Amino acid sequence: MKVDFTLAVDDLTEVPALAREAEALGFDGLWTAETRHDPFLPLAIAGVGTERVSLGTAIAVAFPRSPTLVAHAAWDLQRASRGRFILGLGTQVKGHIERRFSVKWTAPGPRLREYVLALRAIWDAWQKGGAVAFRGAHYQITLMTPFFAPAPIPHPRIPVYLAAVNAYNLRLAGELADGVHVHPFHSVRYLRDFALPHLEAGLGRAGRPRAAVALATSVFMVTGRTAAEVARARERARAQIAFYASTRTYEPVLAAHGWQDLTPRLHRKSVEGDWAAMAALISDEMLQAFVVEAGPDELAPALRERYGGLLDRIAPYVALERPTTRDELACFARALCGRL
Repeated sequence: MKVDFTLAVDDLTEVPALAREAEALGFDGLWTAETRHDPFLPLAIAGVGTERVSLGTAIAVAFPRSPTLVAHAAWDLQRASRGRFILGLGTQVKGHIERRFSVKWTAPGPRLREYVLALRAIWDAWQKGGAVAFRGAHYQITLMTPFFAPAPIPHPRIPVYLAAVNAYNLRLAGELADGVHVHPFHSVRYLRDFALPHLEAGLGRAGRPRAAVALATSVFMVTGRTAAEVARARERARAQIAFYASTRTYEPVLAAHGWQDLTPRLHRKSVEGDWAAMAALISDEMLQAFVVEAGPDELAPALRERYGGLLDRIAPYVALERPTTRDELACFARALCGRL
């Protein structure tokens, strides 16, 4: 398994040193998320300041952006990183698309399918110097004059990873994508009994081998040098899992364990803003299903035992509401890099 890290910064001036340090410490890739900041800008800076690590979005929200705009950003990042960019896309949920981004909501799976096909049609036209003639139910892109078309690049095959939790997007990823961003809120049972069968159905539809699609995720890792540090990490993970589990779109993860009745209870608490009560609904049994808990020296073997043969890339789940620290990088590098 490759070991990645999620790069979270409030100030873009922090990116060069953090990216170089992550590369020097042995991480294989760096991801950015779309939470409080744009996911593309940090990667532009990291791309010109590093040599080896892959650089990707985990994820950029697709629908508020035109495929053409994303195609341009990805093309430039691929050139700047000399072929190390990975475009990770996600649909987000209806409430965010309509009320945070002010974009009309339509059936997300079919729309995402068109989005990927449109991106590849645009990139193909830029690389070969031809016209774009993409016509779908959601996107029609038929104009690309030379003035607006960038020059060909040395690495035109930009990998596209799709965030997928439910059946349609998992099958879509198997059919079209280069990778899947497995949600941090997952379990081995969900992966084996739900995610992988749907992914393999998509692969079979397209006649593609399992190796064609990489599975990447961040993992809730509870660790620490003292009992107090472990306890704090455990309760942070419990609260975050409660938050994710309250989203009805993620119900299949709970359903894999027969815990789907918890979703409406958590959702009600989230509407009420009762975050403490939400966390209390996540039992220790549930926590064990979604969290890897081990001391720093035992963390790599524990992850290998749980995910060996299931995942291709893992990263420690980090709190995205605060910047990445050098201490975090160093701590997880010692525990994981070169050991998985």
